[in-house]
Amino acid sequence: MSRIILFNKPFRVLSQFSDDQGRATLADYLAAPGFRAAGRLDYDSEGLLLLTDDGALQQQIANPRHRHWKTYWVQVEGQIDDEALHCLSAGIDLRDGPTLPARVGRIDPPGLWPRVPPVRERKNVPDSWLELSICEGRNRQVRRMTAAVGFPTLRLVRVRIGEWSLQGLQPGEFRQLEIHMPAAAPRRRPGGKNMRKGRRS
Repeated sequence: MSRIILFNKPFRVLSQFSDDQGRATLADYLAAPGFRAAGRLDYDSEGLLLLTDDGALQQQIANPRHRHWKTYWVQVEGQIDDEALHCLSAGIDLRDGPTLPARVGRIDPPGLWPRVPPVRERKNVPDSWLELSICEGRNRQVRRMTAAVGFPTLRLVRVRIGEWSLQGLQPGEFRQLEIHMPAAAPRRRPGGKNMRKGRRS
């Protein structure tokens, strides 16, 4: 049995429990000895952060090779067009290489909590909202992707990681769950026989 915490990380809160620069951290919102974040969420991003006290589960969630889809609601500057959506869905060439294809579409402005401080509005520049899902975990990836197609991100809220969602949690709120980790399959020898460790007699 593993324990996991679903936390709605507010804007400008670090995804860690301490900071030598006096910035807000997880410790300002919850006491969870032994828990560590399974993957990170940027200081200036909001939404779902997973924490667990199980090291194996932490690695499984955080490691991109396990392909846990992460879904974001993204407010971008400008009315995003079909060409930009197609580029995002096909994959974007970034400095650290091309991204994998994303799942993306326009959405109506979601009924989110007010951000503090609010997003700066420009009267002559419209904005639009996207639902964007990726299965990678590069540094500031979503922001770099939208900027690459000419629509800078104004607000970024992660609403889902795999089977876990933000539903029912306001900023700073959390929920703890107990989950069962599937047993690891035994490794196999090249000839097809299982490899099992044991003490020599």
